[in-house]
Amino acid sequence: MSRDDAGAQTSGSSPRTARAAGVGRNVARPSETDLAYTRAAVADALARGGKDSSIPWANPNSGASGNITPIAKSRSDGNFTCRDFLASYVRGEAQAWFQGEACHTEHGRWEVRSLTPLSRG
Repeated sequence: MSRDDAGAQTSGSSPRTARAAGVGRNVARPSETDLAYTRAAVADALARGGKDSSIPWANPNSGASGNITPIAKSRSDGNFTCRDFLASYVRGEAQAWFQGEACHTEHGRWEVRSLTPLSRG
């Protein structure tokens, strides 16, 4: 995933650092492999349809893990049904929170459209 000037992850990725919510120092961003595990957990959580029901994820190869929590009801976005979610990321001492949006595609799958680090405000 690449990042725009505001720090939003959009597509393609290289490791960078981000100031994350609840963390007083810079933390490593998730690797592309960690993001793949995160996206799979998002699809699983949203397919279940519950609100405020966290789904854990873990990458056994990197040791990274976290939870996905849908935070809003589904809404129509043109031809797609979309939902917002929160994602936690923990790897060793590093922790971060992200907010994202996923949409249900015409192929019947939930796909992550955005994943943005939450910053301290």
